[in-house]
Amino acid sequence: MNFFRTALLLAFLTGLFVVIGGAIGGQSGMLIAFVIALGMNFFSYWNSDKIALAMNGAREVNEREAPDFYRMIRQLAENAQLPMPRVYLIDADQPNAFATGRNPEHAAVAATTGLLNRLSQEEVAGVMAHELAHVKNRDTLTMTIAATIGGAISMLANFAFFFGAGSRDGEGRGILGIAGTILMLLLAPFAAMLIQMAISRSREYEADKQGAYISGQPLWLASALRNMSNAAEEIPYEAAEANPSTAHMFIINPLTGQGMDNLFSTHPNTENRIAQLEKIAQEMGDSGAVIGGTSFNTPSSDHETRERGPWDRDPPERGPWG
Repeated sequence: MNFFRTALLLAFLTGLFVVIGGAIGGQSGMLIAFVIALGMNFFSYWNSDKIALAMNGAREVNEREAPDFYRMIRQLAENAQLPMPRVYLIDADQPNAFATGRNPEHAAVAATTGLLNRLSQEEVAGVMAHELAHVKNRDTLTMTIAATIGGAISMLANFAFFFGAGSRDGEGRGILGIAGTILMLLLAPFAAMLIQMAISRSREYEADKQGAYISGQPLWLASALRNMSNAAEEIPYEAAEANPSTAHMFIINPLTGQGMDNLFSTHPNTENRIAQLEKIAQEMGDSGAVIGGTSFNTPSSDHETRERGPWDRDPPERGPWG
């Protein structure tokens, strides 16, 4: 199903480019747009993960640079029976994370420094298990290409606007400029609608469920979701605000909900996600999962103060992420 959705997205992008190219430049414009669309399709399939990582300023880290975090990912990947993904960190204060890559063999997971600074090690493990569930379910190809196409549509709208703005009729009115403005106003919501159709909200529930089994502790993720949701409302994430078409890739909606942001909201209600995880926890019972050779305690439901190990030092240090 994910490959089918991806094929539809790429076909739609090609058709849209051809139509807009024809409106701007006639038959020659259609031909040029078709060639550009084919090139973008090829580039998106092979490089959309790199685009998403670059848009968020992610930097790759190794085990020497982020030993505890890297070993955690490796243990979780083994639990999920996945190849070791590439590991990235994003210098952003909002706690969040996403996964990308066209398949499990070419996957990458990225976490913000805010995630590692503000959450316990158990909660971070729950979050990263969720991201590896996306990799295992092969959601990442569709999610990443949808983000790339959403950005491409916005680029196309801007191109139509600037191209048309320079064209004037005999009476000095920018007819194509007006058309370009209308296109820009229509295509941004259309890009959001396209992403919402391509990315089902049910994928988050499924990744929550699979992630709970990968980590062995559903309440780790439940606690993380509650803390991340509260923090996301207070801490802006500039990279996501500048590229709202990538918002669906993150475990928690990184947008503040201002202006056009609400159009790109593709996340289910956090409390509903937490309720599902609490139900799974009841079904699983206390299992005492082991991550990276260290036994962690399940976060308590009354949010009592607990030790955060290497993720919470006083005074603050650079921590396990480098």
